[in-house]
Amino acid sequence: MSTNTSPTPKPLQGWRVLVPRGGPWGHGVASDLRTFGATPIVAPLINFAPTDDAPALQSALERLAAGAFDWLTVTSATTVDVLSAHEAVVPASTRIAAVGETTAAALTVAGYKVDLVPLEDNSAKGLLSEMKQFEEAGAALRILTLRSELAKPVLTNGLIKRGHSVESVIAYRTIGVPVDPSIREEVAAGLIRAILVTSGSVAEQVQLQLGPVPESTIVACIGPVTAQDARSYGLRVDVVAADRTAESLIASLVDAALQSR
Repeated sequence: MSTNTSPTPKPLQGWRVLVPRGGPWGHGVASDLRTFGATPIVAPLINFAPTDDAPALQSALERLAAGAFDWLTVTSATTVDVLSAHEAVVPASTRIAAVGETTAAALTVAGYKVDLVPLEDNSAKGLLSEMKQFEEAGAALRILTLRSELAKPVLTNGLIKRGHSVESVIAYRTIGVPVDPSIREEVAAGLIRAILVTSGSVAEQVQLQLGPVPESTIVACIGPVTAQDARSYGLRVDVVAADRTAESLIASLVDAALQSR
């Protein structure tokens, strides 16, 4: 006598999840979401544009190539794209500090060596803390920090306070991308079960273009810093990933799904 047992449903079965970034990252997250049964909707809400001060960036990169800096700090994979686009040369005498594993991986793929990645806190604050181990008493380091025009100067200000010579240069601008009207309608109708929020600038666009988000839709933020930024834009936050990684973000969503059953 045989009994038919239906397979256990995947935790995100039937969930439509909005992924707010395209490119390799967004499509990688979409693939991972599918393994948990979700239906991902990849809809980039932000894009990146060249800096308004191209001469300042060009000058900084020329001095970087000439060995003018002891350290280069890189706080996003987008900054790596800027380095690659400019065919920036980082001499062996200059160490590179990456804010987290995603940025470090992007640097490695682009052919740059990475000397420092924070073990736990993948943020500017975490990077600032980790760089202390390379400091020598009384010796001022020459540091180039490349950032988005929206980034708070946490790293720059912290390094200056510790007596270092820091040049902070804007590498790119972040701009909003209008979302397809059909997606706006789906969100308003409560047909999107979850929205992933991967940065403060994404949070701003979610609130501007899709807000107010229905109570039935879970807003999931990639780490406490992004959650704080989201709240500052008036966006409700339901789930916060422990780490600033895609894996942690998806895990937090799976946890929310299991708890809601």
